[in-house]
Amino acid sequence: MQGFRSGSWIQQFQYKSFSPSKLNRDWQFNDPDILIALDEANRLLGELNAYSKIIPDVDFFIKMHVVKEATESSRIEGTKTEFDEALMEEDEIDPEKRDDWKEVHNYTLAMNHSIDQLHQLPLSMRLLRDTHRILLADSRGMYKGPGEVRTSQNWIGGSSLKDAFFIPPHQDEVNDLLSDLEKFWHNDELKIPELLKAAIGHYQFETIHPFLDGNGRVGRLLITLCLIDKKLLEKPVLYLSDFFSRNKGAYYDALTLVRHSHDIRHWLLFFLQGVIETAQNARETFTQIMQLRDDCDAKILELGRRAIKARDLLLIMYSKPIMDLNTMAKLLDITHQSCSSLAKGLEELGILAEITGYRRNRLYAFNPYLKIFKN
Repeated sequence: MQGFRSGSWIQQFQYKSFSPSKLNRDWQFNDPDILIALDEANRLLGELNAYSKIIPDVDFFIKMHVVKEATESSRIEGTKTEFDEALMEEDEIDPEKRDDWKEVHNYTLAMNHSIDQLHQLPLSMRLLRDTHRILLADSRGMYKGPGEVRTSQNWIGGSSLKDAFFIPPHQDEVNDLLSDLEKFWHNDELKIPELLKAAIGHYQFETIHPFLDGNGRVGRLLITLCLIDKKLLEKPVLYLSDFFSRNKGAYYDALTLVRHSHDIRHWLLFFLQGVIETAQNARETFTQIMQLRDDCDAKILELGRRAIKARDLLLIMYSKPIMDLNTMAKLLDITHQSCSSLAKGLEELGILAEITGYRRNRLYAFNPYLKIFKN
């Protein structure tokens, strides 16, 4: 890494763009701090992967991880949708907040699509273009080339190229750089630990900035796709956007330091620390979910004959923890009156809470469960 050069600044007509060095070449890693952090990160990923295999109905809980990732990754880009709001339907959101909600909703759809498609397609720009198309559909970015690699110069920060904080490579370089990035992902002869490969790949994708909009969100999703593609995770249970959001300044500084000072070591250590903290938090989240599930199963026995339907409802609400009575009744195939009685019983047990205060169109939230993800 001592000989690493991140790239060079190229004079264009009235500005300088950054041309990153290609990645598909020999690498050597012998920094003790990185190797120690890498060992800890791999150990915790292994533990988290084991949790995802033994937890019953884990896919219900993963849906919540996806929504939280969508919320936090979008928050980095400036949206203000709260976690609770992201779990609601569009008609339940205040009209002035619906543009932000749509972006988070699209990101959720894009993540689910890309993870599903990864079982059929290799990790590739084709897959990321499809993901990008969903991300920008019918939203504020719908006119910024959804699913298309840019053919014009973009920039980060500032109002124009003249005062931009960072100007990615010229559009004529983009396709060649993306081709090199794909080769880097799939070159198994490179002696690079997969976690470091994911970190370097994320840096390079963000530096190339191949789309006119949505690069940050797609680039952060790319990390999870890399981990699944290389079998470090069997389920998508680790997302770094919460860590990046809480350390937003340090995140951008670490990426910038590579470009300006060739210091990739700082970025790799920051990335690995993110993996370590996020894996620890995700493992604790699963532990709390299992404890909550045991507690709820014990409590609902007080509902007598309604306990079976209560258990069915809670299983659904592990993936959709905010729901109206009509939806509950339809999913459980019971009358509205019976569902209202069931919800009231769960409310008395402290499991559900009515969150609107309305007499009609009431929404019930699985608050003890939501609290786990909001901590």
